[in-house]
Amino acid sequence: MKKKIFTRFTAILFLIGLMTAIQYNTINEPDRRDTRDVWEVRQELSREKKLHSQLLSEIGTLDETLDKYNTAADESPEQALRETAGELRNAVGLTETTGPGFEVLVEPSMEAVALGLEIEGISPDLLIRLVNEINRYDALYVSIDGKRIINTTSIRDINGQTSVNAKPVETPPFSIKIISKSVDDSEKLYNHLLASRILDDFYIDNMSLTVSVPQSDMVIEAYDGTIDTKYLQAIEGE
Repeated sequence: MKKKIFTRFTAILFLIGLMTAIQYNTINEPDRRDTRDVWEVRQELSREKKLHSQLLSEIGTLDETLDKYNTAADESPEQALRETAGELRNAVGLTETTGPGFEVLVEPSMEAVALGLEIEGISPDLLIRLVNEINRYDALYVSIDGKRIINTTSIRDINGQTSVNAKPVETPPFSIKIISKSVDDSEKLYNHLLASRILDDFYIDNMSLTVSVPQSDMVIEAYDGTIDTKYLQAIEGE
């Protein structure tokens, strides 16, 4: 009898202790809140507004192209089609492009040359980081070592060598050409790269970046590959 009472008493104490522990954790568990400071929130808001602005700009450009085509189609459908096709070819990188921009020279660092260190090719990760850094400031057109960057471009390791558009990138030195929308945009990107931490990342890999002064007539070569369109399908108009 005493054993049963003791067992029940122990079970009751266990339940009381368990409930107390749960209540304590519930009271003392801090609420999950956004721990970002005001500056981080402002940066996130700025990125979202920038993306929204880019989308509106692209929509406006497409609307202008459509209006231009509709207007010209009434007078000369063939000419309108040729002009539209030419604009689209230029937009996707199939034609040589001239505009405001500058050149970035990737070369072995002075210390690496002085010490006689072996200079290896640039890694895909570092090259992708540089391209992302460039695209943050609205670069329109980019070429790496003479290889035009388009929407389907891949930067990856092929047989131990960094490749762009399935073509190997030369061991430094080689150049990267950049064209922006305007001279002002080119100046902003130029100043950003000069102050960017990406310079330190290249220095760690025994390379340096030399950013040339922006000019108004930078020339970027056309994409010389074949764009795969086997998954594209024509849609019927309304």
